[in-house]
Amino acid sequence: MTAIDPSHTPRAKSRAKSNAGQHLDWRRIAYLVNASRLMDEVEETTNKNRTSVPKEHLVLYQFSARGHDVGQAILGSFMDHPHDAAGAYYRSRPLLITLGLSLEDAMASPLGRSGGFSDGRDIGVVCNLPNKNGPIVLPMSGDVGSQYTPSAGWAQAIQYHRDVLGDESYRGAMSVVLGGEASVATNGFWSALTMATTLKLPMLFYIEDNGLGISVKGEMQTPGGNIADNLASFANLLIRDGDGYNPGESAALIGECVEHVRAGEGPALVRLTVPRLCSHSGPDNQRGYRSDREIADDEKRDPLPKLQRHVVPDILSAAEWRGVEEEAKRDVEAALNAARARPGPDAATVKKFIYAESDGEEALGGLSRREIAKLPSKTEAEHGEMVRFAEAVRKTLARELEVNPKVLVFGEDVGRKGGVHLVTEGLQKKFGEARVFDTSLSEEGIIGRSVGMAIAGLMPVAEIQFRKYADPATEQLNNCGTMRWRTANRFAAPIVVRMPGGFGKDVGDPWHSLSSEVTWAHAIGWQVCIPSNAADAVGLLRSAMRSSNPSIFFEHRSLLMTSDGSARYPGDDYVIPLGKGNVLTEGTRISVITWGAMVHRCAEAADQFRGDVELIDLRTIAPWDRELVIQSVTKTGRCLIVHEDTTTAGFGAEVAARVASEAFWHLDAPVERLTVDDVPMPYHPDLLNAVLPDAAKIAAKIEELLKA
Repeated sequence: MTAIDPSHTPRAKSRAKSNAGQHLDWRRIAYLVNASRLMDEVEETTNKNRTSVPKEHLVLYQFSARGHDVGQAILGSFMDHPHDAAGAYYRSRPLLITLGLSLEDAMASPLGRSGGFSDGRDIGVVCNLPNKNGPIVLPMSGDVGSQYTPSAGWAQAIQYHRDVLGDESYRGAMSVVLGGEASVATNGFWSALTMATTLKLPMLFYIEDNGLGISVKGEMQTPGGNIADNLASFANLLIRDGDGYNPGESAALIGECVEHVRAGEGPALVRLTVPRLCSHSGPDNQRGYRSDREIADDEKRDPLPKLQRHVVPDILSAAEWRGVEEEAKRDVEAALNAARARPGPDAATVKKFIYAESDGEEALGGLSRREIAKLPSKTEAEHGEMVRFAEAVRKTLARELEVNPKVLVFGEDVGRKGGVHLVTEGLQKKFGEARVFDTSLSEEGIIGRSVGMAIAGLMPVAEIQFRKYADPATEQLNNCGTMRWRTANRFAAPIVVRMPGGFGKDVGDPWHSLSSEVTWAHAIGWQVCIPSNAADAVGLLRSAMRSSNPSIFFEHRSLLMTSDGSARYPGDDYVIPLGKGNVLTEGTRISVITWGAMVHRCAEAADQFRGDVELIDLRTIAPWDRELVIQSVTKTGRCLIVHEDTTTAGFGAEVAARVASEAFWHLDAPVERLTVDDVPMPYHPDLLNAVLPDAAKIAAKIEELLKA
């Protein structure tokens, strides 16, 4: 089977016959669709009668899948491989119950009850399903289109497990991603499509097109309103297009695409038109933007009556169909009563699972505790040869690639070129293109791919070429950080993101020289490492790659471009516990708190006040060594915080607030900060020097505080 011939339209090709749907259990599909429809109806009714229904029975965020349900039940019936995974969105509950989500959990979660897929932490339609021995549903997110690139990451992980790790159990597995026609306008869709087609990933795009993105018609999302037509010229992509209200046609088209993907022929996309038989959500009123005729036309295309005609009398008798309806009604009523009987979530647990916890059940994703424990590590440093910062990072990546076959290193220009700072130079030649590779130019794709890979049990180390370029990946980064908490420890995606930034050697600019590390300290669930020297870079990077939490590893450009961060190589297995600062010089009169490249400027300034300055390199700002800082300030009575980020709301403000709160009575002078002014980083050296703290400015501030 080959990709679609561009000379034919997708719809013309969609008439190709397939026997793939003949094995489907149509009675089960009928039951699932009826159950889904009943759940939607009870939730819609609850919301319409909000004033007369007890508060605890309300679904605060309600989205129906009516009209989408038949196609999803058919799709889920084809997902029978233990390593299949689906990336889904808020209208995908029919798929989840097809794959094993219990009706009780399906109703309890929208009610915010305990248990379920979030234990009351997330919207009831933002689902997940961590089937241990069967198809899983990757954790959904509340933003549109963010399901695509993690699904591509899972697809690439299938290839990696099969071809690199030699696990034959992954052969024939596929990644499926569901989205509406509005989501095909997002960065995530196009990035995932690029990955899938260029890498020939085992991935099925399932686009259910109901013609509306809330109120905006499909013609505003893609020219002509048909993404299948528009993708006809894509290489390495099988495309099928049909009517989702027709169960037989849906089964044939989905089945043909599944056969194509499972056979290793590359990705496929199936677009099915479906009716939206409801408003977008509970609070929405579609009659404000749809005519009565439009609504009536959709109601005529309801696929449930069509499903009944498809199975009765050829597969089920009329009496058997009624039996299915009655069974679904009984089960949904029982599930609703059981869901309402559940207690609410325990408020005392709301802070659990921001980070991994050492005891209890492990989440799905990342290396297991047993795998981590087997990796060689030591906390005492050797005194090896002097190495520069970039070389230290390279040696650490090489060692981890050597001892851990689940490590992958990738990003833009990371492979053949070896990175724009040459940090990964030579790694692809040594470890191969499957483990060290270049990516398409999409930060959304780099991070989303990493998330899917991590959930699949790999250890992705992704590079964002410069800190500023992380901005297009903000959704994926935020969703990754909160994943463990949102799913109540069911899923986690411990990835490492290498992110160069900060001023360069005698140069800056608003794009390549941004630091803004406080952004990631504020991003819940992330660890943020900012080493100041080569030895710390080794220990912190290795710890991040052995962690069960996602980590930002900030590589300062000045340290990459100069010898300022040079240090003796601490050894191949050296680790530094995250959250532990380092006292570089001891002193009795003032504590200077800093991190990254500013450490070297502070050290130069501190040399002028020997015995007075206690210089602390935080090394990580999430978590940060609050105890060490408070202990030091309690001793010295003075505190100066120096960093490269801008003043307003920089991380120094958090340190200052903690010092003022916890060491106030020990202070002999106000807590001070010396930072970059609230301006973008300038390009010309004179302007750069005007805003950056240097040794002279730091020394002057220390002297001022000592006299206070």
